[in-house]
Amino acid sequence: MKPIHTEEEYKIALQRAEELFDSKKSTPEGDELELLLILIDKYEKDHFPIDLPDPIEAIKFRMEQLQMKPKDLADLIGYKSRVSEILNRKRKLTLDMIRKLHVNLNIPTDVLVQEY
Repeated sequence: MKPIHTEEEYKIALQRAEELFDSKKSTPEGDELELLLILIDKYEKDHFPIDLPDPIEAIKFRMEQLQMKPKDLADLIGYKSRVSEILNRKRKLTLDMIRKLHVNLNIPTDVLVQEY
């Protein structure tokens, strides 16, 4: 077992992980799979980083998931007109709004504090 440095090594590791996928924990094969998955995860984070979503799009997505309307969000962060301004990018989120969105909608703060 060694770190994955190239795309070829990455493909081989993926193939081997697939072969070991149904291995039981605490067996040699299960241990090998666990180590492979750690190495694969590190390679993917280093070579295929995923940007954080746009804060407003994250709010809209979460509202859709929870079947919320803008008036529901107004109950959380303020007036309906303020919600409209935020969703239309005419007003920035305040620290208090970010906290409320994080706690009540479970949106990570690192997503909400980004520039948009």
